[in-house]
Amino acid sequence: MKIDKKEVLRALETISVPGEGKNMIESGAVTNVMTFGDEVVVDITIGNPSLQAKKKTEVEILKTVHDKVYQKAKVKVNIKVEAPEKPQIKGKAIPGIKNIIAVASGKGGVGKSTVTSNLAVTLAKMGFNVGLLDADIYGPSAPIMFDVENEKPLAINVNGKSKMKPIESYGVKILSIGFFTQPNQAVIWRGPMASKALNQMIFDAAWGELDFLLLDLPPGTGDIHLSIMQALPITGAVVVSTPQNVALADAKKGVAMFQQESINVPVLGIVENMAYFTPEELPNNKYYIFGKEGAKNLSNDLKVPFLGEIPLVQSIREAGDVGRPAALQDNTPLEGAFKELTKNIVQEVVNRNKSLPPTEAIKITTMAGCAAVKK
Repeated sequence: MKIDKKEVLRALETISVPGEGKNMIESGAVTNVMTFGDEVVVDITIGNPSLQAKKKTEVEILKTVHDKVYQKAKVKVNIKVEAPEKPQIKGKAIPGIKNIIAVASGKGGVGKSTVTSNLAVTLAKMGFNVGLLDADIYGPSAPIMFDVENEKPLAINVNGKSKMKPIESYGVKILSIGFFTQPNQAVIWRGPMASKALNQMIFDAAWGELDFLLLDLPPGTGDIHLSIMQALPITGAVVVSTPQNVALADAKKGVAMFQQESINVPVLGIVENMAYFTPEELPNNKYYIFGKEGAKNLSNDLKVPFLGEIPLVQSIREAGDVGRPAALQDNTPLEGAFKELTKNIVQEVVNRNKSLPPTEAIKITTMAGCAAVKK
């Protein structure tokens, strides 16, 4: 029997490509069909490299040709796997926001939120439009550090849609889950609920025009980090650590998370917080309580920029507690330290945007978020 090529094409229109909604002909997956008497050769290209997907594709084509065209047809299927060269840009870009910087740490207690808040006000002092999203759902601290604990974001109308208006303090637009909970209320949420709340604060907010949106991430390398990197085109990440080994071990994991092949967010550099202690009565003395230049040495080992060091000074803690970040203190060594740090971060952002394309999509599968990363 001589098989008609048109019948084969019509039969293949009833099969969907693995992972896609379109059929094999409509999607362009079938690149060629040849018939020779009772023989049929089908050339097809799929994007899924798994053995299961290839086997399923072959079996479906064989079964469909036999059922719909000719039961005794001799069918040969040539499958080519061709994954896309470049994934799509990650997440939805937020109109008006030029750069999104994630500030992370491998462990808690290293002063990540303090560094983020002082970085935000320093950027604002330099004339940039700045937003800060407190993404630490379980331990939000931005409302305290900016003295806006009792504020509540209002709903405003933007192009016919209701949006949250961020709270403004010291020239920084701020959103935090702390604005929506009571001071003594614990946030006891599973990952999906926390991620949904963050998405609302990101996409349902009237951020306006921003040069920088800083994300104060929770400690560690978990679900919230993956959710944010999946949802947003992050420009780069800053990792905060203290000099001692126990913190550096976790900071190394934080850097490794961003550098993981499936995530691939550029690391702008490492900040060494609490680098040394300087007592108020002896301003020229430096006591290396937690070790000396540990984060600086780590940055050299990992070949990522060292962005600067911030001393352990009592007034930094006091300023955060009263809601006035220490970087606002004019003509002080602290202001100078945060200014130098901020200038280095801005320069790294400029370098990154010149030399690299926008951050690419991360593919979070069942295993991608669970795999241990070796660096």
